[in-house]
Amino acid sequence: MKDSYFDGFEYKGLQVRTNLEIDGGKEYKPIRLSNSDEVYESFKKLENCDRERFYSVLLDVKNRVIGVEMVSQGSLEGAPVHPREVYKTALLASAASVIFVHSHPSGDPEPSVSDREVTKTLKEAGELMGIEVLDHVIIGRDKYYSFADYDELWLQKKLFPSKSE
Repeated sequence: MKDSYFDGFEYKGLQVRTNLEIDGGKEYKPIRLSNSDEVYESFKKLENCDRERFYSVLLDVKNRVIGVEMVSQGSLEGAPVHPREVYKTALLASAASVIFVHSHPSGDPEPSVSDREVTKTLKEAGELMGIEVLDHVIIGRDKYYSFADYDELWLQKKLFPSKSE
């Protein structure tokens, strides 16, 4: 352990360094995701999962995939998702935007109240860091739900309208 100084205060604790390692062959050609249909086709195999899985698809400024990370794997009824874990890899990879994808083992891709809350939280966290959330796609059996397709990502629209509306 080497000594270090921080604003004149001596610190003799652990030093933290982060590295991003990129795996993959030179023959890899980045794919571009332009719409929810392409996301669904890329992640369609999730319809056979026996538990929820939550993925973060990292994109560059031209919407080319620069990484895919399984952020969480849960149970039949849910997978824990926290912005800190979701955005850690996105920041290290210098992602310009992200698309979230998760599976619903029930086969019904309709978002739950929890899905909407998590999406809203992740979108707000991304805005703080300058990482745009382009979509959140829920994979069901032979169908999917896209938050972007239903304008639920843009938050100008109320996600939970009052009973009088």
